[in-house]
Amino acid sequence: MALAQVVYFCSVVDFASEISFKTARSGGSGGQNVNKVETAAEALWDVAASRFFTNEEKERILDKLKNRINKDGLLSVKCTETRSQLENKQIATGKMEELVAKSLIKRKKRKATKPSEAAKEKRLDSKKKEAIKKEMRRPPSLE
Repeated sequence: MALAQVVYFCSVVDFASEISFKTARSGGSGGQNVNKVETAAEALWDVAASRFFTNEEKERILDKLKNRINKDGLLSVKCTETRSQLENKQIATGKMEELVAKSLIKRKKRKATKPSEAAKEKRLDSKKKEAIKKEMRRPPSLE
């Protein structure tokens, strides 16, 4: 990652106060605890209603994370990694902040370049060698 991207990645605002959570019963290890306690956490964030981002940043987030945003406009991140609901909420919040930070990174535009003279020569030489090789595979003519 380029230095400018790392700096921007680290300077993302803390929007955790806008994140709401849903809990559910989690599968996996935990014995009887799995059947009784809602440990799975789903973090939900309304991108369009955020006060921490500009309209341009919101558009970028909505475009880059459109596969994770539901029809109500909520960005959703689920976590069922641990047996603790609090830890799962913290992990989901961290994942969401990381996703948003990565979506805000602007990609550099590609500069169009022309092949160098040496590259052109190399390509033409390889074409000539291939042509000679294929010519040698042909049976000799009877003329």
